[in-house]
Amino acid sequence: MAEMILAESPAIARVNRWWQLGWGLVCMMAISSSQYVWTLFTTPLTAHLNATLAEVQVTFSVLIVLQTFLSPFQGYLVDVFGPRVLLSIGAVLTGLSWVFAAGARSTFELYLTYGLFGGSGTGIIYVGVVGLMARWFPDRRGLACGIVAAGYGMGAIITTYPIASAISGVGYQQTLISFGVIFGVVGLLAAQGMRRPPETQSRTSGPPSLPGMGVGPSMMLSSPIFWVMFVMMAMMSTSGLMVISQMAAFAKDFGVANAMVFGTAALPLALTIDRFTNGLTRPFFGWLSDRIGREQTMGLAFGLEGVAMFVWLSTRENPLLFVLLSGVVFFGWGEIFSLFPSTLTDTFGERHATTNYGFLYMAQGVGSVFGGPLAAWLHEATKSWIVVFSVMIVLDLLAAAMAVAVLRPLRRSKRIANSR
Repeated sequence: MAEMILAESPAIARVNRWWQLGWGLVCMMAISSSQYVWTLFTTPLTAHLNATLAEVQVTFSVLIVLQTFLSPFQGYLVDVFGPRVLLSIGAVLTGLSWVFAAGARSTFELYLTYGLFGGSGTGIIYVGVVGLMARWFPDRRGLACGIVAAGYGMGAIITTYPIASAISGVGYQQTLISFGVIFGVVGLLAAQGMRRPPETQSRTSGPPSLPGMGVGPSMMLSSPIFWVMFVMMAMMSTSGLMVISQMAAFAKDFGVANAMVFGTAALPLALTIDRFTNGLTRPFFGWLSDRIGREQTMGLAFGLEGVAMFVWLSTRENPLLFVLLSGVVFFGWGEIFSLFPSTLTDTFGERHATTNYGFLYMAQGVGSVFGGPLAAWLHEATKSWIVVFSVMIVLDLLAAAMAVAVLRPLRRSKRIANSR
């Protein structure tokens, strides 16, 4: 099979990469609900398991930590054994995480099922698909990574209302079983179409610094550029994951969760709009970064989220503004999943793109701990969401400043050194 791929003409390779983009998009949509619809399960789970919100939210952190901290190893396995086998395993694990979580009788069992199985499965698919698209599209890297990342951000649009309705109608347990089977089957079928790019594909075009080449994880981890990016991604992940994991809780405290907006309850409407803007921002800012530069785009997008969160907090008791501004917040956050992998591959090359991104993606796991249980603990300790939001706003604005004042000069110096 490898010989057949390498023998393909450039015209066939160009056609095939769009099919790869399509299959990758479906794979990402199939796993997105594990993260983005989680908040709908927190209330019934706290009641059924007789647990606190902070205890239940540990599940979310386990999910994201495993999704991210295992990703370097998972990315290596994808590079070695190929995407079809590994992504198939990831789809099955994701589906089983929902099915097994339905029978959890304690928070520990919830951590093992929804957290362990879900984090392992979604991590394989996420890092595998994004890494492959960075290699398939060297000439449109920001756009391609943004499109598949949009599948992860927007996939839950299709499921938010059905899952919310199912929880109300048949309970959260039957909902977990039914949708778990659906997600597992859809992801498994889409994974059968995934392939590695031919070597000639990744060498045809791309950033002039490292076309078709690249350094491995050991050299990347010794570079201060990587660690600046890691800290920035961790800060941005913290603010976004705080909103994702705690939104049902603070909407209830703000008194807007069940308020009617355009004839619909504010919380599920906000979640649906959020999924749309969270997906739209990824290809949009990825496309923009291909044209005006990665760091400039980061500064613009990260600053947008910080300002939006400040206005959102200031108008928190207005149901209409709560819904609309939640969409703006996610429009300023979701692009991290197109900008960071694109910037990383631009900087360190394509050959080890999947494995390298696995290391950077660990920053998402760090953010899940700070944005999940620690944010819930901070709220319980201070009895106020204002403190929590204030911390997140500072992180957003600091990341925006670092993109322009720290990351951009470092990457410019590296380009100059490489050109000598």
